[in-house]
Amino acid sequence: MIDLQAHPAGVVLPIKALPGSRSKGLKGEQNGALKVAVTQVAEKGKANQAIIDVLCKALKLRKSQVELLSGETSAQKRLLIHGITLDELQSRLSVALG
Repeated sequence: MIDLQAHPAGVVLPIKALPGSRSKGLKGEQNGALKVAVTQVAEKGKANQAIIDVLCKALKLRKSQVELLSGETSAQKRLLIHGITLDELQSRLSVALG
């Protein structure tokens, strides 16, 4: 179960980044965080931007809705998804993860 947290501006989504992977996409859950694989290597924020791109496509979000709260240089990240309810994000994650 992904540990989503309500926030006054939306929902906080914990991420386990998998940079430098062979393929990109949502890869399930690990320790309460959503695993996101990207082909981009972790340098100069390129993997962070790729993670946001993957999330936006998979969860039907606008890039302006996604803000990196913490973990800029870590595999463990926290993203704030603006303008969405906890239930709506949970529903979109369920669909995206099958």
